[in-house]
Amino acid sequence: MKNLMNHKPDEGRVVLTFDDGPGRHLAAILDILKEKAVPAVFFWNTRLLYDQRPWRRVIDEGHLIGSHSHKHVNLTSLNQQKQYDEIKTSIDRIESITGQRVRYFRPPFGQFNEDTVAVLKSLDLTPVMWEITSYDWENKAEPGKTVCNVIDHVKAGSIILLHELEQTVEVLPELIDRLREEGYDFTLI
Repeated sequence: MKNLMNHKPDEGRVVLTFDDGPGRHLAAILDILKEKAVPAVFFWNTRLLYDQRPWRRVIDEGHLIGSHSHKHVNLTSLNQQKQYDEIKTSIDRIESITGQRVRYFRPPFGQFNEDTVAVLKSLDLTPVMWEITSYDWENKAEPGKTVCNVIDHVKAGSIILLHELEQTVEVLPELIDRLREEGYDFTLI
């Protein structure tokens, strides 16, 4: 599964993506993104998606919502039919709540197999992986490491993996500022 890039790497743009939501830190992340005028892509586990979540704000503020499955299971442990059911449930839920077609999918844990690829093709979904993981989930005690993990590896066209976590909220303004200082701008996929 190749990473999706719809912009030219020499344009100096990167994509911020947030997995495992929608969660309780979503509003804070959206506040920062709005203040900094940065678009992002949210890959959601739809077992967490309810009509009361601020999904409309995500769309209204110019961000994208993609699927990260329904229950965040390792798809490679499921047969093709169960993978289809897991992914289709997620897509249906997002579309029924938001009224918008889902086009992008990120497999939980970055794990996929030929069955996953066949399911995505049958559902007309584009897989989106990442070049850089921030390891924000490992850096609760030292969230500043998240910024270093990204800045030390970023390049034009990078898709950056973040999560809807408290420690990510803490360092997101600095991360955005540092990326801009390094000459990068932000785009969607």
